[in-house]
This record gives sequence, C-alpha cells and structure tokens, in this order.
Amino acid sequence: MLKKILIANRGEIAVRVIRAARELGIATVAVYSELDRDALHVRLADEAYALGGQTAAESYLNTQAILDAVERSGADGVHPGYGFFSENADFARAITAKGVAFIGPPPEAIDEMGDKVSSRKAALRGGAPIVPGTTEFVTSADDIRSFGAEHGYPLAIKAAFGGGGRGMKVVRSADEVEAAMDSAQRESKAFFGRDEIYIERYLTWPRHVEVQVVGDQHGNVVWVSTRDCSAQRRHQKLIEEAPSPAMGPGVEEAMGEAAIKAAKAVGYYNAGTVEFIYQDGEFFFLEMNTRLQVEHPVSEVITGIDLVEWQIRVASGEPLPMTQAEVAAQRRGAGIEVRINAENPAGGKFLPSPGRIDKLVAPDGFGIRFDAGYQSGDTVSQYYDNLVGKLIVWGKDRPTAIARTIRALEEMVVEGVATTIPADLAILRHPDFQEVKHSTKWVEEVLDLSAIESVKPTPQSGGDDAAAPLVERATTVEVNGKRFDVKMWVPDVPLVAAAGGAAKKAGKPRTAHAHGSGSGASGSGSVEVPMQGTIVKVLVEVGQQVEEGQAVVVLEAMKMENQIAAEKAGTVKEIKVKAGDTVGAGDVVVVIE
Repeated sequence: MLKKILIANRGEIAVRVIRAARELGIATVAVYSELDRDALHVRLADEAYALGGQTAAESYLNTQAILDAVERSGADGVHPGYGFFSENADFARAITAKGVAFIGPPPEAIDEMGDKVSSRKAALRGGAPIVPGTTEFVTSADDIRSFGAEHGYPLAIKAAFGGGGRGMKVVRSADEVEAAMDSAQRESKAFFGRDEIYIERYLTWPRHVEVQVVGDQHGNVVWVSTRDCSAQRRHQKLIEEAPSPAMGPGVEEAMGEAAIKAAKAVGYYNAGTVEFIYQDGEFFFLEMNTRLQVEHPVSEVITGIDLVEWQIRVASGEPLPMTQAEVAAQRRGAGIEVRINAENPAGGKFLPSPGRIDKLVAPDGFGIRFDAGYQSGDTVSQYYDNLVGKLIVWGKDRPTAIARTIRALEEMVVEGVATTIPADLAILRHPDFQEVKHSTKWVEEVLDLSAIESVKPTPQSGGDDAAAPLVERATTVEVNGKRFDVKMWVPDVPLVAAAGGAAKKAGKPRTAHAHGSGSGASGSGSVEVPMQGTIVKVLVEVGQQVEEGQAVVVLEAMKMENQIAAEKAGTVKEIKVKAGDTVGAGDVVVVIE
C-alpha cells in the first residue's frame, strides 16, 4: 500500500482524495497556487507546498513545480484528480519516471483514450458504434465546412484532449465555423493545455449516458454503474443520476459490456468512464474519460463502493476487491448528484459568479452527502472552475431520490455568491425530468428559467476596532516554499494594508452585477462586464457601427468564454481594454455613442 500521496489538484476533488487516503492511513500532500494558500484542501492535508502563480497555467499546470513538490515531500504516489493533468500522458510518464505511482491509467491508455479521435478508433476496434465524425484532428475551418456540407448541420467542434464540455462549440451553419473553431481552441488550450480539435454530428434529442469502469493491473475490469448526465447547460452537467433510468431491456448491460471491451482494448486499469449518446433505443460511443469523473459519487451511493479507495489500491498493485457479479449484487436504489456551481442562472444565462462565500451551510439527513472544496469565508476565484460542491442523495427508488434532493436543496444555504441551486430545483420539479423526457438540449431549449431572479452577493459586515480584545489567530507561513500553520495573538479586528503603510478596516469587496449582457443602465452606451475575468478578444474597433445585442468583447471567467454585448446601437467611441487585460465586475470595456 502507498504511504504518502500528493494530490496534484485543488478544490473539492483534492479534499475528496485527502479524506479517502486518511481513512486508509496514508499521509497526504497538497499543492497550491498563491490564491489557494489557505484553501480547504491545503488546510486538511498533512503537508502543503507552494507552486507559485495565480492562473492554472502558472500553478496547477506547472509540471516542474509539481515534480519538485513530489521530490521534496517524498510522496510515493500522485493522484491527479480531474481536469488539469489528469488526462496528460506526459505528466503520468514524468511521475512514473521518478519511481512514483501515478494513481490513474497507464500513459499508453491515456494517449489512446484521452485523445478523443484515437478513442473513437479504439471503440470501432471493439465493435461499439460511434457518432459520425472525424477520426483525425481538424486543422482548418475549411475542413469543418466540408464536413458540414457533406453530413449537414448542426455539428459539434470538440476538444480532442478535453472533456466536461470545455472547448466544445455547436455550429449550426457554415458562417459560424471560424469563430466557433477559434473559441473552441482557446478554451481547450486554457483548460487542458492543448488545442487539437475534432468534429462530429450533433444529434437532435439525445441523452448522455456513461458507464463507470475500474480495472486492475492483473487484467480484471468491471463496470460499476451507468449514469445519466443529460441535464446540462453549455454541454456541462448540472445533475447526474445513477442508474440511468428509462432505457430498454438489456441496454444497460450491453453498455457495460461495451465499456469493458473498450477499456480492455487499450490495456486500461484504474478508474475511467466510457461515455455514450443514447437516442431512440440505440447508443453510440462518444468518448472515454481516462480519469475519475466529477460525478463518481453518484455511483458510490448506489453501490457502497469507495472508488477513490479502489484507485489507490489498484495503484498499489492490488487486485480489484470485487468481481462483476459481486458489484452487480451491491447496487441498490437510485442516486442523484447536483453540482452546486458559483453561477447566476437568472434568465437561463448561468453567468459566472466568483467571489467570497459569506456563509455555507450544507443540508443533512438520511441519504444525504455533500462533497465540497469550500467553507464559509473561502473565496471562489475567477481563475478556476466554479464548482463549490456536490450534493449527492440516495433514495430507495428514483421518485424518493428526487423528493429527497429537492428537500435538501431547499435547506442548503449559500450566501455571498450566486449559485445554480434555483435552476437545479426547477429541473428536479419539472415533469419532463421526472418522466425522463429530457435530453442534453432540454435545459437550454425547453426549461423556462425566466422566473429566477438575480442573486446579489450579501454585503460584508465590519467590526468596531475600538478597544478590540486580543484573540488567537491561525495563519500560514512559507519556508523555502513549504507551508506551515502557526498561531499568534492579535487584536480582534480584520485589517488590510492600505496605501502608505497605514492600516484600515477591511471594506466591502467589489460585488458582481446581476445583469446579463454586460452593460450598466438599460440602453447605456457604456458596456460593462458583469463579472471579473480576462479579456480574450476584442470584437470591434473604434468608429465601427454596432447593433443592439452585438457582441463587443469575449470575456473568460472560470474557464468559460462569455460574449459581452452592447445594449444599444451606435458607433464605437472608445475601447478601454485589450486582449489579456484583467477586468472586475462593473468595469467599462467599450463606450458607444
């Protein structure tokens, strides 16, 4: 069994791995960026090492900094979590080259299945049907237009080395190809460090069904459960459930068998997910995610299997703890997982809502589990994914699980940032969801979210610094890049350094505006951004005529691109930003007269 594990990730998944390792008696090592110095995963780990930088590229995607932390900590295993380096074969090779166990699949399997193009070829070898599309990378807009002319629109441009909807753009006509291709490549590069893309047909009303598999290093592979992940927006999942409901007789078993064949075809071991598109009784191979999925807990609650524990045991060379028959015998009831994201769903816009979480109170009760990467007082940064936590609920059957999830969401308290909870409740209460009539397009095309009101952050409260008593405070220091917790007695007043070295009481943080398209007063010529982020592209120039609703800049926040539009027609008088600039909520980026 491994003795010390470094988690090359952050947030909820890092916390999840730390807890599983601790239960196995394994020491844990966290790594962190400058913004995550006091994050929950850092506070929970036995040791923590600074990576430096703020953005993902400067920190969690800094291979050398992570390898240095591995060497300095003496870790004999590295868990990559999901996202970042979790599907990077070169990173896995760099870890194993140091004689350290990579808690994931072999690099060769990542190469073949982590690349969505070669994984389609592997699926064909295994006999699984695939959605019509390319089996080579697409390198030009002309290639995409040619495919569209032959197979028809809409089609999907997808990140070859991505997942979770990142870097995916739907194209409905030839005129949209070039802009969509550029955007897909930018998002893919920002989130996965690579910008290769491929294309495939975009089905009209499909459901997204995936199969959780786990293999060991002795040739054994089992499938744990199916999961339906069809409740999505922007091709990213909001609600997942297990097992996948309302499929024809034998379909679930056929999917499980196809998933095992695909995994064995590439010598796969550790945890992975084979994704399928299901429509009208048929299923098509979509891709394989060569890592632990965000939604893995919903498979855990219906089986009682700790998938992270299995990952660690497999990486330690142990055989799988159960056979396929034993896994099947474990399945009980129904599970639902709800992703609580820092987004404002008002009007169906789902605008990123980074900021400080003033208060976070998780629900409780029978069959309730909450996996979070934050606590009250923590900050959700614009530089990282917006997942605050995951509510996982078990019920004896699907209706019970839905009712229990609604009850739990109604009890949950999140103040300081907007969240997707109002949209989650709207989905769970809708007859289409309850009767399994929804699809991957249903949230954006059918679900009415117009009644959801904008949520504004809760103002911060200050304190009186007069005669403040001394209190014991915990803080952190770094010595040669290694983090240590220390305690000291200080006045019970929150202080921040002010200009000139004076000290002032901490004031209110800048809060995000709730409007959607990104301007100030209705019809104003000053186009404001509705959230903090980074300008990735300016779409207009001074002197240009623009129409009402026309996009003027592209803003990246929480790894998602958002087009910021003008609310009035006119002439561009001034452009206040350029690509690469960081802006705050309410900043004016373009002036129109």
